[in-house]
Amino acid sequence: MITELPDTTTKDISKLLVRLRSETGAMALGRVMTLIIVVDEGGADDAVEAAIHASRQHPSRIIALVAGSGRGASRLDAQVRLGTEAGGSEVVVLRLYGELTKHGASVVTPLLAADSPIVAWWPGPADDVATSPIGQLASRRITDASQGGNPRKALHRRRAEYAAGDTDMAWARATRWRGLLATALDLPPYEPVTSVTVTGATDSASTDLLAGWLAVRLRCPVRRARSAPGTGLVHVRMERKSGPIELDRPDRRTGTLTQPGQPDRRLDLVRPGTAQSLAEELSRLGADEVYREALVKGLPLVTNARN
Repeated sequence: MITELPDTTTKDISKLLVRLRSETGAMALGRVMTLIIVVDEGGADDAVEAAIHASRQHPSRIIALVAGSGRGASRLDAQVRLGTEAGGSEVVVLRLYGELTKHGASVVTPLLAADSPIVAWWPGPADDVATSPIGQLASRRITDASQGGNPRKALHRRRAEYAAGDTDMAWARATRWRGLLATALDLPPYEPVTSVTVTGATDSASTDLLAGWLAVRLRCPVRRARSAPGTGLVHVRMERKSGPIELDRPDRRTGTLTQPGQPDRRLDLVRPGTAQSLAEELSRLGADEVYREALVKGLPLVTNARN
């Protein structure tokens, strides 16, 4: 069920939600969180659809704050979705215009589900998220460094501005790689890693975070090498006395894990989509200390190749 409320107020939206739940039997009691999406008009539809898919694993109240034109009179248009149109969620899309675009936190506050954690997600470029009005409402803040013109620069800005509860979609996209490399090190021979080379696209924030994570965890020199833009994570080589462990993905789809004394393994390493990455980030509602270590402590330890 989709209901449009043009030129409305948060009071009218709240009344509509109560009435629709009564009519459809939908209950908010099982919602585990409120997810606030901060997005512009161009990215709104894709972001809402990704959140709806993610909510099938993490039932939520989804509130999308869509910034329209800041010129002209203030106006609030709303769309409310319940039932099959909303996946496992209640979805409220708020389109703000005029002076109201500067007061998203005030608009969204009356619609927050009581006593539930608040997660904020910026699908596009974002600055100073922890100190922003929406960021201060949230216990967890999700950004996506890959959406900026310079993902690596955006990631280093995330590091400079880090606050407990921050995370980035680039971290979720490296999860499969982290799991495979950790598993490989759990197999004999149990030798220390003496050096690591991580190769990925010049615009791959996931490559940088993976390199930072390895630098912290293995406490050995880690070199970040470059591949062509758009190629994503390509290759990891971990040197050991008996021979290297290598994870290679030349085609952005299938990877090969090789290590001494073990048969080569062909693995699915397709880059996870937005909904899948968002669902993974929503599985943790507190601070992610491993991400913090990779970002804050690990990145400065990585040597960047000049070529």
